Amino acid sequence: MEAIYIPGLLKLPDHTEVIEVNECLAGLDTLTPVRGRLKVIHQGNYLEVTGEGSTIITLTCHRCLQQYNHRLKVDTSELIWLDESAQQPDFVPLEREIPVEDLVETLHPQGHFQVDTWLYEQLCLVMPLQQLCEQECPGIPIHEQGNFSLKDQRWEALEAFKGKLPG
Repeated sequence: MEAIYIPGLLKLPDHTEVIEVNECLAGLDTLTPVRGRLKVIHQGNYLEVTGEGSTIITLTCHRCLQQYNHRLKVDTSELIWLDESAQQPDFVPLEREIPVEDLVETLHPQGHFQVDTWLYEQLCLVMPLQQLCEQECPGIPIHEQGNFSLKDQRWEALEAFKGKLPG
């Protein structure tokens, strides 16, 4: 996806660009391309970005460690302020109080809006924190035989080698 040149939005009808998305995003391993639609509107001193999209990813269950497929769906909007100082590097001291007003996204008014980066971030935000293949997942099966010592089979070759060592 190509970045949107922010001043170029002012030349479009209603200062709006609509993007149909149907591709894989770099850094996000998915089974299907991300499909959806984004709308970016230049509102003078801010961009109004709305988007919806979905894809399927493979996750590992935190209880049983089995892999399963999960549909990621995003339907969100965000205001991104246009600020001349957005391009300057932040030299923030380690101990500085940051006002709530500064906790917003900003872009330089003469810069670019990276569509793929924004969509990637939105999809990452909807990934489940607790990854479960099913709500009632029992976890790793433990065979009850009176003792609960589970033997890791990966160490068997080392145990066999250890038995061959002298003394």
